[in-house]
Order: sequence, then structure tokens, then C-alpha cells
Amino acid sequence: MTLLDQLGAAIATATEQVAPSIVGIGRRYRGSGFVVAPGRVVTNAHNLRGDEATVTFVDGRREGGRVLGIDPDGDVAVVAVETAGASVLDWSPAVLAVGSPVLGAGFAPPAGARVTLGFVSAVGRSFRGPGGRRIGGSVEHTAPLAPGSSGGPLLDRDGRVVGIDTNRLGEGFYLALPADEALRARIDSLARGESVRRVRLGVAVAPPFVARRLRRSVGLAEVDGLLVRAVESGSPAELAGIREGDVIVELGGLPAGDVDALHDALAATEPPFDVRVVRGAAELTLRIGGPEVREV
Repeated sequence: MTLLDQLGAAIATATEQVAPSIVGIGRRYRGSGFVVAPGRVVTNAHNLRGDEATVTFVDGRREGGRVLGIDPDGDVAVVAVETAGASVLDWSPAVLAVGSPVLGAGFAPPAGARVTLGFVSAVGRSFRGPGGRRIGGSVEHTAPLAPGSSGGPLLDRDGRVVGIDTNRLGEGFYLALPADEALRARIDSLARGESVRRVRLGVAVAPPFVARRLRRSVGLAEVDGLLVRAVESGSPAELAGIREGDVIVELGGLPAGDVDALHDALAATEPPFDVRVVRGAAELTLRIGGPEVREV
């Protein structure tokens, strides 16, 4: 048997093994998912609209699902649905490295599963999640995937899950969330109905160069920070006294020199915490989660 024959046989075996566990998400197949436990399907958060989801199995059966837990910023969610005996995919113990062979799997409408072969082309990649937060530690691979495959499993050659396909990079490359212990623990929490709630301010911001240019144009000293362009009504930012036109320079004692730094600071902080802003020529320290406003 030639190498190509061996690869073809491996793909055929994996397809037969995993196909019953691959599902389509949404009436128009916005994405894919897979059975992670009896009555539980995992998918990308960006595939969902609201608290309910239509789940289609490879035998053509359609079931109404209910979102149990969701992590929008991490782009993963678990849906409760009648899986009717569809097998649970196993997690792989493999640690992916550049050159590792992988199989990409996704739902192929109107019913069926598509499995393709590729190789890991990079590790430790990052991309923006649905809410704009940076998601790091992703795996880049070359397994061809059709539109609607996000949320499907990335598999090792034995058909075990090594990741969740999440983000397309142009043509020919895909990013997957690696199925490490942290992701598995998060999925377990979501399956228990424990949605991830990250700290948020409720502001729209412009990058630092906009803040510097605007302040320079009105004769104010330049500062490194994020210009607040809008404040959501009723948000923690509004309650703390943050206003449009403020420049956020620090959050929870950590610098907020760009959007990623702001998100990192939010991830490392729990209320109450201070936000340092520059308003005109004055510096203010505002408390998120507390009533006081201190001018320094």
C-alpha cells in the first residue's frame, strides 16, 4: 500500500468514525459543532444567535437546542440538545507542533460530514474573537475547510479531538483553539450552565494615535492612552463617571496603552478597581464598582 493509499484509508476510517458526532448549527448552517457529552454539543459562540439553536445531525434529524453556557470572548459555547445516542468524541492527549498531521472536520449540508487532511503550520497564533478581544495560543493548520465548518473538531489521525476550528485566515489556512486542559475545563463549566462573564467597561475607544492627535490639535499635552469615543448607558463606565473624550491611561494599576493592553488589564482585574483617565488638563482616578471619584 502506498503512502497516499494509507492517508486515504486513514481519512475514510476517521470520517466513518466521527461523522455521526458532527452537527450543523443554525437553520442555514452558520457553523458546525460536535458531540462532547451525551446531550451536549460544543460549537463556536459566533455561530449562535440568541439562547436557542437548531442542530442538524448527519442522518438529517433536526433538533431544537438550548444554549447552556457561552464564552463570547473565548468564542466557545455548549448547547443542550437531544443527541439520540450519537457517540461522544474523545479528547486527544497529543500536543500539536509544526508538522503534526491533522484532520479538519465540519458539517456538510444537507446532511453529512466532510473530513480533510492537513498539517500544523504554526502554533501560538492569535486572532480577534467576536467581541474584539485577542485570543492567543491558537493552532494554524492547512486542512481545507468549507464555509460553515467553524466550531467543528480538529482531529488527530485516530479521530480524537485536538482542537476546535474557529477562524479562517484568507485562503488555505485555519486557526483552531487547542484542546488543552484549560479549554476542556472551560467546556465542562459551560456544560454545567456556567457562562463566562468577563469584566467589561462599556466604552467604545479609539487607538492611542487618535488621542495624541486630538490633544495636540487643541494645545493639550500628548498622553499615551485610549480615547473614549462613546459610553454605554448604564454601563460600569458611565456609573463611574467616565465621559466621552476622556483618555484611559491605566486600569487596575496596569497600563492601557492599546486595546489589547486594556483587555489584558480587564482580564487580570476584579471590581472594584480604579481607572485613571486624563480629562483635558486634569488627571482623574475613577472607581469601577465603587461610588467615589478622586481627582489627583
